[in-house]
Amino acid sequence: MSKHVENTGADGITAPTCAMGYAFKAIEGKWKLPVMYVLSERGAARYNEIKRELGITNMMLTNTLRDLEEYGLVNRTQYNEVPPRVEYSLTDNGYAIIPALKEFEKWGQLLLDAKEGGAQD
Repeated sequence: MSKHVENTGADGITAPTCAMGYAFKAIEGKWKLPVMYVLSERGAARYNEIKRELGITNMMLTNTLRDLEEYGLVNRTQYNEVPPRVEYSLTDNGYAIIPALKEFEKWGQLLLDAKEGGAQD
């Protein structure tokens, strides 16, 4: 059962105890959800695989992966090999958002279909 803390204070969704606000903060930004989606599709991926798939800069990908790690959404596994190998994968908490992303994808398709339908009018 999930714990819901009712927030009636002036902070609203930005209050530290607001679960929705915390969730928004965990996935805010341009690249977090796309990175999580790529990892959900691949299972595990190396840095350059993610970078190639998304066309993201090194700095943005590094910062995004660090943020996702801090929120416990992504695992970083370093293998003791030569050359060094690092793989990223979603944690159980990271996978928990994937059903919502699949619904988001359906919604995006509805928008695309509506746009195409409107262009024909």
